[in-house]
Amino acid sequence: MSKKIGFIGCGNMGKAMVLGLLTNEKITKNDIFISTRTRKSGVKITDETGIKYTLNNCEVAEFADVLFLAVKPNMYKSVIKEITNYVKENVIIVTIAAGVKLSDVEMWFGKEVKIIKTMPNTPAMVGEGMSAICFNKLIKQEELDYVCGLYNNFGKYEILEEKDFHAFTALCGSSPAYVFMFIEAMADAAVKLGIPRAKAYTMASQSVLGSAKLVLETGKHPGELKDMVCSPGGTTIEAVIELENQGFRNSVISAMEKCADKSENM
Repeated sequence: MSKKIGFIGCGNMGKAMVLGLLTNEKITKNDIFISTRTRKSGVKITDETGIKYTLNNCEVAEFADVLFLAVKPNMYKSVIKEITNYVKENVIIVTIAAGVKLSDVEMWFGKEVKIIKTMPNTPAMVGEGMSAICFNKLIKQEELDYVCGLYNNFGKYEILEEKDFHAFTALCGSSPAYVFMFIEAMADAAVKLGIPRAKAYTMASQSVLGSAKLVLETGKHPGELKDMVCSPGGTTIEAVIELENQGFRNSVISAMEKCADKSENM
């Protein structure tokens, strides 16, 4: 028997996850139920997916065997207080909010509840997310396996200790912004060199995509792949040296340290 999956909140990330789940042949639109803050957003999602919606969070809590809390971090406490008496006895609560600890969720529910903490990043919107997952002591292995299987529908995941989520924020949660800046900078340089902007964005984006895929599919060290491009006395090594002169790696490392510190102290 398939599990019933509920989403409280269905913004950009929640919607991306829902669309990913619908690519799984074992999950139907009748297995998913969502709540939204406004009728307009609920109707839009229903029109796009055929999934039922409600404005009542408690209805979704009563429905779900696996309940995703896809609301903003500052809404977690109030939403949990609202639904705590309506969730099923063995429900699996899945959080996706940065800065919300397992212990916070346990305290707000005021009773023992199975919790899996996750952090997907925005590329989940195109089925290429990278998520971190941890869990509390009540989660059984088969329950963890089930939720991890769901995350495979919109990208990849890694099991981490909760203490490492701040580093994950810097590495994956925030890094799409760094990559977008890199693509934009490359495109700006290409425009300066005479390439039309629309073509520059396409070519820069494809180069980044292809390079990342090369790392993942070959399993080679990024430094080895870099060396393969750098011919002796060639154009690429000239560019690499200039990046190093401008502090490229140090800038990335320093930015990620700042990001992780901010995450830890929020």
